[in-house]
Amino acid sequence: MEPPAAPGPERLFDSHRFPTDGFLLLALLLYAPVGLCLLVLRLFIGVHVFLVSCALPDSVLRRFIVRVMCSVLGLFVRQSDPRLRDVNVRVYIANHVTQFDHNVINLLTSCNTPALNGAPGFICWSRGFMELGVTGSRAELVESLKVYSSHRENPPLLLFPEEAATNGRAGLLRFSSWPFSILDVVQPVALQVQRPLITVSVADSSWITELLWTFFVPFTVYQLLAMELGVVSTRLTAADKSEHMKRLRHTSLLPFAPASSQPLAARPRMPSSLTGVAPEDVRITAMAQRVKEVLPHVPLEVIRVDLAQTNCVDTTIANLLEGRVPFFPESKEAVTDLPAPSTSQAAAASGIQGSVAVPSSKPATKQFAKSPVERHLSLQERKRALYDYARRRFAEKHGAARAGGSP
Repeated sequence: MEPPAAPGPERLFDSHRFPTDGFLLLALLLYAPVGLCLLVLRLFIGVHVFLVSCALPDSVLRRFIVRVMCSVLGLFVRQSDPRLRDVNVRVYIANHVTQFDHNVINLLTSCNTPALNGAPGFICWSRGFMELGVTGSRAELVESLKVYSSHRENPPLLLFPEEAATNGRAGLLRFSSWPFSILDVVQPVALQVQRPLITVSVADSSWITELLWTFFVPFTVYQLLAMELGVVSTRLTAADKSEHMKRLRHTSLLPFAPASSQPLAARPRMPSSLTGVAPEDVRITAMAQRVKEVLPHVPLEVIRVDLAQTNCVDTTIANLLEGRVPFFPESKEAVTDLPAPSTSQAAAASGIQGSVAVPSSKPATKQFAKSPVERHLSLQERKRALYDYARRRFAEKHGAARAGGSP
């Protein structure tokens, strides 16, 4: 049995907080007055929870009192089988779902999570992160954590190898290797989060916003499992999440809109030979043709294999441009065998060519920078150049076909 295809970034991260189902949306509107009252009440109670957690020393009594007070805030923590936890382990490894995962797990066992992002200070300390004073590379961080773990009186470490939160439903980000280089033995922690009416977390949302929505909803249940999560691993990383969110914010600036918003006449048509193929194969073929139009020198089979894993046209284009997927470029004869564009596509390309200045040669491949921001900007520039090149090829091919058919 073949393993399931890895989900794309659009399935790993939620970009909308409110439900799309009409019944759930109506229930949310009816609940809104009650939620606002709970929000105001829980803000005052939350201040007392923070003061109590700061005043009491770390102990079983403190964790019990804070856990009971957090239940008033709507935060419920469950543990499936505490006996499976090894009390001698010094490093816990958990999946990342919300921005308060480390606070919730700390209600069950004493642990510290180092601050990897954000400026140190009162906010970092008040959120429950441990400041190490390391601002250099990951190697320096690992060495500092090794020194910390060598002292047996220090609480265990809680680390999130994904380095970014997902929705926890479809899959996991690719784990970084540095958390596993601190000690030889680690304790895995499987975390599931559920709440009614709205999504658990929204990508690219601040921790303050997530805290207010946590106080707004009736309850949020954190479940620590002693079994498998039932999700698949992916090759996506925290940097891919950042680029995905930038792509969502800049969708309106791209030359073409996403396929879901394109009119029917502008979408590629399926050949008649695909009428008997499964809908999933037809969808992959349609996306492969779109990638092929942008990158005509990439073999179609390579595109289809990567699309089966990413399930996203933009991610596949980024993988091909950045060299993550190796391939041998096709010859010019093989590239010219692509299906001819439809009349509406050729007409649109001709109109764009007449109104926009297009370079006369194929865009040259650039060396992508190591910085995610510079790589994203370079990728957008490369995609725009490739789109212009694809328009020009369509227009030239359509013009040549019309000239050959004229008497």
